Amino acid sequence: MGKRIISQARGKGSLTYRVKKKAFTRKIGYPIKSGEAEILKLVHSPAHTAPLMKLKLDKEIFYNPAFNGAFEGQKIMVEGEAKEGNILRLKDIPDGTRVYNIEKNPGDGGKMIRTAGSSSIVSKNQGAKAIITMANKKTVTLNSNCRATIGVIAGDGRTLKPLVTAGRKYYKMKARSKLWPRVSAVAMNAIDHPFGSGRGKRIKSKIAKRNAPPGRRVGHLRPKRTGCKK
Repeated sequence: MGKRIISQARGKGSLTYRVKKKAFTRKIGYPIKSGEAEILKLVHSPAHTAPLMKLKLDKEIFYNPAFNGAFEGQKIMVEGEAKEGNILRLKDIPDGTRVYNIEKNPGDGGKMIRTAGSSSIVSKNQGAKAIITMANKKTVTLNSNCRATIGVIAGDGRTLKPLVTAGRKYYKMKARSKLWPRVSAVAMNAIDHPFGSGRGKRIKSKIAKRNAPPGRRVGHLRPKRTGCKK
């Protein structure tokens, strides 16, 4: 008798396939008010690659990825001058300035450039629109009222240190509820997966039927397109 395939086991939920809620208790965002905020603490969040700053503005507490050189007790400005760590609207940031945690829409709290060591550049302000150059050299046009934090996110070089052991990798991925180790379906036995056993290398359809049960619903789920791009 075969065991349940991974997609069935994950769907049921268990200690192996369940995210730790405490990892996602801290949500990144920007305050409603403007003024001077103080860094209360630099905290480690298992759900984020970069350390977070716990900030207080009046009675409001909010979290933001830490910038290089941040320290506890430091004061930063929301809607102030263009200095490292300050939070400003894109229209108030000079061209050529490095920024991170950029809002896609005004007031959403920041959705872009949030990983450790990352930043983008404010290329040009054109009235109601601002052009941002991303790390991959692509440009994005946003509303100039969107807010961003000036500087570069701390934690650069995070990937340079090897994990060394499989156990460390296991717990790192488990904290974020990621599936690891990832085993190729064709490498499994035929009893463990519909794609299992590459005997004869007869290629099976990778597009899953929409009404297939959990044990058969594997491969491409509702793909928009398949094959190589031309």
